[in-house]
This record gives sequence, structure tokens and C-alpha cells, in this order.
Amino acid sequence: MYHLTVYTHFAAAHNLINYQGDCENLHGHNWKVEVTVSARELDKAGLGIDFKILKSETKEVLGLLDHKYLNELPPFTEISPSSENLSRFLFEKLSETFNNDNVRVTKVNVWESDYACASYTAD
Repeated sequence: MYHLTVYTHFAAAHNLINYQGDCENLHGHNWKVEVTVSARELDKAGLGIDFKILKSETKEVLGLLDHKYLNELPPFTEISPSSENLSRFLFEKLSETFNNDNVRVTKVNVWESDYACASYTAD
């Protein structure tokens, strides 16, 4: 199995729901995002998936969140826009785009700071 990872980022504001502390107030982050996909086979060029495609499709999905107030966007009108929930949201959206017989999204990491990360995997 081959694993490919791209790193990117987005900026957005949010406030946590049902949280006791400062993060219940409106604030923002410059989130870093790592997307890892796995591929069983390589194509004729020796690639599991072209990094250019992986980056551009990830950027398109992040465009739904970038420079937005996350609490106003579905599904975050119903659930807290925590890093944990963001990682699952991105995993599911990217899976719709990438998952096929050969390629699967395997992990999405969402870093809200240089020292704090939440991950989502299918397992």
C-alpha cells in the first residue's frame, strides 16, 4: 500500500458549543491540514495519485471553510466546529472526491495550532 500526504491550510473563525472556557467565545485559527490517501496500485507514470490533483481538490474543499464563520455553515450549525469535527467533515468530503477502487482517503489531521492536532480515520 502506498500512502501520499499533502499539507495545506485555511483560516476561519468559530466558537465552541457547550464548552466551558475562553474558546466558547468567537475566535479564529490558521488551521493546518494534512490529508493522507492510500493507493493499492501505481499508474503508468508510477503514481498512486498525482499530487497536483490531490492538492487542487483539497484546496477546493477547504474553500468551503476558508475565511468563514464556521458556526454558520452546515454541519456546524448542529455540531460544534471543533478540530475533531472539522477533521471528520474534511475526511468525509474528500472521500466523496477521491475514494475509488484504488485510492482511499485514510487520514485527515487538523492542526489548530503548532502544538494541537485532531485526526480522523475510517477505523
